[in-house]
Amino acid sequence: MQEKRPTELRFESFESQSSVTTRIEEVRHEIAQLAESTPSALELMQAMVKVLHDRMLKYNWVGFYMLEPGAQPPMLVLGAFEGAMTPHTRIPLNQGICGAAASSGETVIVDDVNKDPRYLACSLETKSEIVVPIFAQGKIVGELDIDSHFPAAFTQEHKEFVQYCALLAGKKLETAGLGPV
Repeated sequence: MQEKRPTELRFESFESQSSVTTRIEEVRHEIAQLAESTPSALELMQAMVKVLHDRMLKYNWVGFYMLEPGAQPPMLVLGAFEGAMTPHTRIPLNQGICGAAASSGETVIVDDVNKDPRYLACSLETKSEIVVPIFAQGKIVGELDIDSHFPAAFTQEHKEFVQYCALLAGKKLETAGLGPV
């Protein structure tokens, strides 16, 4: 077996990053088309989780958690999702990475869930997670949560992509007249 030269190794790294960029662009376009063509926010979210789960290699669990109207204490409730069943169908805002993202209104990326004490274990296979809040009429109404079986799966490019998906879901919720709870 012939040993690879450093320039060949750099090219392989670039090539794989290039293919990730191409995949994100393709799926971004597909998601944009879904946002235009689906008649309801629920149908968009159902289609979106399916596309993200099926087309993005490292997106092993994809789901929406929505704020339950009038719940005291405020509660995130599992909505559309793709992947293994989760025991976490209701999450208080003061718990977990999901609760942290919804409480702060900021995207949370965890490269190694085993090192984050906020992580609510769902699967031994999960290594990293990204949670992006969803806004409608300027208020948090839910979030898009993605788990990966790969450590540090979510780069800046993934962050921007998942934020774009959450933005489209929020706009669809606004269009449907489903604003903040």
